[in-house]
Parts: sequence; structure tokens; C-alpha cells
Amino acid sequence: MSNKDQFFQHITEGYRTKGDFITMGAAILDGETLTDAFVKIPLKTLNRHGLIAGATGTGKTKTLQVLAENLSEKGIPVMLMDLKGDLSGLAQPSPGHEKIDERHEKIGLPFESKKFPVEILSLSEQDGVKLRATVSEFGPTLLSRILDLTETQEGIVAVVFKYCDDNKLPLLDLKDFKKVLQYATDGGKAEFTKDYGRISTSSTGAILRKIIELEQQGADLFFGEKSFEVNDLTRIDENGKGYINILRLTDIQDRPKLFSTFMLSLLAEIYDTFPEQGDADQPELILFIDEAHLIFKEASKALLDQIESIVKLIRSKGIGLYFVTQNPTDVPNDVLSQLGLKVQHALRAFTARDRKAIKLTAENYPESEFYDTKEVLTSLGIGEALISALDEKGRPTPLAATMLRAPMSRMDILSESELNEVIDRSSLVKKYNDIIDRESAYEILNEKIEKAEAIAEREKRKPKTKSTSRSRTSTRQNPVIKVLTSATFIRGVLGVLKKVIR
Repeated sequence: MSNKDQFFQHITEGYRTKGDFITMGAAILDGETLTDAFVKIPLKTLNRHGLIAGATGTGKTKTLQVLAENLSEKGIPVMLMDLKGDLSGLAQPSPGHEKIDERHEKIGLPFESKKFPVEILSLSEQDGVKLRATVSEFGPTLLSRILDLTETQEGIVAVVFKYCDDNKLPLLDLKDFKKVLQYATDGGKAEFTKDYGRISTSSTGAILRKIIELEQQGADLFFGEKSFEVNDLTRIDENGKGYINILRLTDIQDRPKLFSTFMLSLLAEIYDTFPEQGDADQPELILFIDEAHLIFKEASKALLDQIESIVKLIRSKGIGLYFVTQNPTDVPNDVLSQLGLKVQHALRAFTARDRKAIKLTAENYPESEFYDTKEVLTSLGIGEALISALDEKGRPTPLAATMLRAPMSRMDILSESELNEVIDRSSLVKKYNDIIDRESAYEILNEKIEKAEAIAEREKRKPKTKSTSRSRTSTRQNPVIKVLTSATFIRGVLGVLKKVIR
């Protein structure tokens, strides 16, 4: 048997599945695409998380698009973080091209042009379904980790939440939280000290500065009502396709704090809301986090611990997380070790640091008798990638340099009118885009402070009855005045006056 035949058998047996699957493309050996040597990902293992990595311009976004399309086709909803603004084309079919036909002929798959059900989401003032969450939903622990607080400051945040719970003060947005912090060391200082202990103004001042920093990244738009219900990410359309939820992040690329705040909030809410799924035939929801380094780059140790914990636990809820980044080293090792599917596009060796990164990347893949992994990593073309996945029993599949299939939808953005059309027919826009500002901690405490100030003002304006009383008391005690005002003295004076008149 020739080397080529051995490789073909190696791939077809290694990627054999009993259940449903997604076909990524066909395996490549010595620069030749082997038709029908399909590289398939079992749906059953897609909640084991994954990575799409590679240098700029190697096709990461198109791979993400292919995965999202095929998941939707299988009735699995998807959420995409679109930081570059080039994923909205999923809502329109591909116009097709002769190069696409040539690619698919090599792979052995027929090409079909399709569009998919798309929902446009927004964290900012951009059009789309507004994603919001309340401060109360975050809770003291997650909020403290987002703000990167000290242990003492975390304790103060916990006290603030307890005070609000005890006094029925809803914490909805950041102005609510700031107001309670200010009240704790100002008008409500005595109340707080009596029931919860003394709170230092230096600590509350430090927390307030962290909140202002978060507000400057646009978090004031994110915190509030109406809260987004994560179950709305799992909708299926009338044709049985899973919705592809595209979160537009083009205007917050320079605000990683807001991005990581949202991501942690979303993952925590999904983990708390979704039931345990166990060993299901397919995942409940897949999330793709593009430019994943934005989450990890400036994250504190506490924040990283929280992310790693969620990554480990959330797959039991049927949720798959896929990180998209330029280099696998952008993702912490503890997270990287949890990822079942790895799609590695070409890396470039321009510097010694690049060569070191390539060596480290190659070590993360199974050894192969058919490839020199380090060499393949630098020789892959656009739309080609090294793939390693898990089979249905959780074992690593053979390493396969793969000619990837082309997206079935448009590989370009929607026009303004097309985008508006998608947003206008959204039922979620109608559900979430009305701004609600009901009475909460900010308004209740302001009213309380105003009443206290009004009472103090009335007390100031009352007549000073106490000093008058003292004056009367003094008059009664003066012996001279006492004699002059006595009845006997007055009768004597009147008698003298009568004699003088006679």
C-alpha cells in the first residue's frame, strides 16, 4: 500500500463517526488534497470547546463562518463576537465563484449557496438587540473581580449588597451602586456603622474610581434593564435552523474591560440558567469569542481564575466555547488544556519569538508519522489548517492538514439597508430596546436624603424656646424683683398714694 493510500485510510478510520457530524474539508498530504478524505467533527464532542488560531489573513474568520453555518444547519444556535464587523454576511447567500467550485471539487463536497437566520446584538449605541444586565445580577463576587478590588474592598462591596437586600433597594445600574457607596460614608454613615461596621471613605473612594473607569469604557450602557434572557440565544427558526446571534463589537475594540465584563456576565448567567445536559448527542449552544486575547491580556489573576473555572464547568450544560486568536499562546495554558478541537491556520516565523511560538504550538498537537508539524505550520495556504479534534469516545483524532470548505453564505458584510432589514424584522429588538428606569436605590436614597434634610431645616427654623424659659426662670429667682412684684408690696404702695392725695 502506498504512503498516500495509508494516509487516506488513516484519516477515514480516524474520523469515522456513528452519530451526526460537521465536515470541515478534506485532508492534505504533500501539498495534495485527497478527495473524500473527509475531516469530520462529531456533534457530540462540540461542547468540549475549541480554538481557531493563525496569523492575520490566513482564513480564521472564514473558518469561524463555516463552523457557524454548519452548526446552524444542524439546528444548533450560535453566538459570534464580531470585533471586525465582517460576519454579518451570514444573513445572505454566497454569490458563488469558480474558485469555490474548484476547491469543493478537490474536497469532494458539492457547494450549495445558502443564507442563515441571523440576529444582530449590540453592547453599545450601535443598532441591534441591546444586551443589558443589572448590578444585582452580577452579585458582589463577580463585580469585585471585574473591578479588580482588594480583599478589603471586596468586603465593602459585599456589605453594600447586604444593605441593599436588607432595605429592599434594587441595584440596577451603576448610578445605584455609586449612590449607596457614597451614602455609606456620608448621610448613612451612622446607620451603616451601627448595623454593618465602619466603612472607610478611602476604600469607597478607591471603589468609586474603579467604577468610573468602567463607565468610561461604556459600561453605563450595559448595566440596567431590561436584562437579556440567555435562553433567547437558543432559538430555532421555522426551518429548523439554529439562530446565529452576531454581537457587533466594532466600536469597543479599545475597551477590553467592557468586553470581558460582558463575557463573564454572559457565561455566569448561562451557567446558572441552563440545566445539566450530561452526555447529549449535540450541544445546546456554541459561543465563538473572536480576538480572544482581549479577554486574557488585561485580566487580573482573580478574573482569570473565574474564566478558567467557567470553561471547566460550563460544558456540562451543553455549551461549547471557541476562542479565536492569532496565536495559541494568547490563551492561558489552563484554558488551552480544556480545548478539544484545534483548528490551526498558518503561523509566520519572522522573529526568534515567532519561531519559539511555532515550536510551542507544534507541541500542542498529536504526533504524526505523516507530518513534520513545525514545517506544516509555516507552509499552510489561505483556507488551509491543521486540525485535531476528539472522536465520539473523547480520543484525539489523527492530525490532519485540511483543505477547508468554503462558506455557503456571503464572505462580506451586509449593506446598510440589508442590515436595517435584519434588525427591523427582529422580535428581540421589540422585546429589549425600550429603556426602563424604574425606581431603584438611587431614587430611594435621594428621597431619603431629601426628607432628612427637610426635617433638619424645619428644626433650624423653630423659635428658641429654651433660652426664653431660662430667662423666666432667672426672673423668678431674682429676690429684688420678687419683692417688687409681691401683692403685699403693691398694697402698701397704694395706701401711701391715698394718704398723699388726701
